[in-house]
Amino acid sequence: MTQNQSTGTALITGASSGIGAVYAERLARRGHDLVLVARNTGKLESLAGTLAKSTGRRVEVLSADLSNTGEVKRVAEFLQSRRDISLLVNNAGVGAGSPLLEADIDAMESMIALNTTAVTRLAYAAARAFVARGSGTIINIASIVAVAPELLNGVYGASKAYVLALSQSMRHELESKNVKVQVVLPGAIATDFWRASGVPIEVLPSEMVMSSADLVDAALAGLDLGEFVTVPSLPEAADWDRLENARQALRPNLSRNVPAPRYQVAGSGTSTGVSH
Repeated sequence: MTQNQSTGTALITGASSGIGAVYAERLARRGHDLVLVARNTGKLESLAGTLAKSTGRRVEVLSADLSNTGEVKRVAEFLQSRRDISLLVNNAGVGAGSPLLEADIDAMESMIALNTTAVTRLAYAAARAFVARGSGTIINIASIVAVAPELLNGVYGASKAYVLALSQSMRHELESKNVKVQVVLPGAIATDFWRASGVPIEVLPSEMVMSSADLVDAALAGLDLGEFVTVPSLPEAADWDRLENARQALRPNLSRNVPAPRYQVAGSGTSTGVSH
């Protein structure tokens, strides 16, 4: 590939720093032109200038606050209108470290809007656009708290479990339509996330904390390997496969016409009458 050839355009949210900024640099070096999305226009423009100069790629800036529904819709419309966009990195998000009962409920509601609603709208826009174009890739950044919500704030864990579930459903729906979906589950990453969440990263054992660069390199290696779920810290991919196989094994018995025997009233053969 010559420096002027492009492998398509990647739109990256939360691109002004941390994980998103590393994705931008790595994808540019892989030959992608970029659209960088975040609130901080100054940081975006500085990063865009640096990457354009160092990689020769075309780098655009799209300033948007993705906690605002109108701004999310604007980015979604942009994504759908640009036929050159072939990759979405759905990275923007915030976290919380305090227990649920000590958290600010208004802040939790804002977190839900960014971590789930914005992710959904952009994934939806990308999926429709990529199906129409015949190909594309969607990378959703979740977290290990999607499967271990007890580790941090429960609403944060629930929002990332949503991202995992959304990605599972999207993969099922899109895999026959030449649209690839990957969901990445980072552990503790050395970014501003911890300062913003109120938990100093210094309180964590150093052996738990990965750099943004190592995370993104691992995630892209997972993408190249064809992984759907990438957990960069997990030594054995077979461990995740066992979890997924156990989940799939539940499916035949998740919806039946009678309750399980343990829910029947002793001696009567009738159920407790509880339903959802």
